[in-house]
Amino acid sequence: MSSSSPSPELVIRSIEPADVDPILLINEANVPEVGSVDADRMAFIVEESPIALVAEIDAAVVGFCLVLSHDSTYDSVNYRWFTQRYDEFMYLDRVAVDASCRGRGVGRSLYAEVDRRMALIDGADHLALEVNVDPPNEGSLAFHARLGFIEVGQQDTPYGIRVSMQLRPTSRP
Repeated sequence: MSSSSPSPELVIRSIEPADVDPILLINEANVPEVGSVDADRMAFIVEESPIALVAEIDAAVVGFCLVLSHDSTYDSVNYRWFTQRYDEFMYLDRVAVDASCRGRGVGRSLYAEVDRRMALIDGADHLALEVNVDPPNEGSLAFHARLGFIEVGQQDTPYGIRVSMQLRPTSRP
C-alpha cells in the first residue's frame, strides 16, 4: 500500500492587511514584469482596488492580483491610457505568482475569481491590462491570449518599457 500526501489546496481570497508584506515580496521578485513599488504605494493600490486577491497554498501567500475601477485616483501612465479611451472598464494593475508555484493554475484561478467578482459589479464589462512587449514577456503574452485578451494599442512608458494594451469582455458565468 502506497501512501501519498494530498495535493495542497489552492485558496483564493480577498487581501487582508497582513498580506501586504508577502505580496510586496512577490511583486518585487517579479520586476520588470510588474512595476516595482514600495510598501506605501502597494498599500495605496490595494486600498484603491475593489478586487484585491491573494492566492494561498498551505496558508502561504503564493500570488496576488489587484484590479481597479475606471474611476480610481490611480496615476499609473498605463491606467490613464485606458481612462482616456474607455468610459467603463476594470483595470488589472498587477498580477504576480511566486516562481515556485508557476504552472500550477494559480494565475488562471486568480483570473477566474476576478471574472466572478466583476460579474457582480455594474459597468464592469471589460477587463483591461498591459503586457510588456519590449522587453517581451512571452509567457504573459501567451497566457493572456489564451484567456481571450486582444491588443487595442501599444505605448512607450516613461520607465523605458513598451507595453501592449489589452482588453477583453468580462467572462460572465
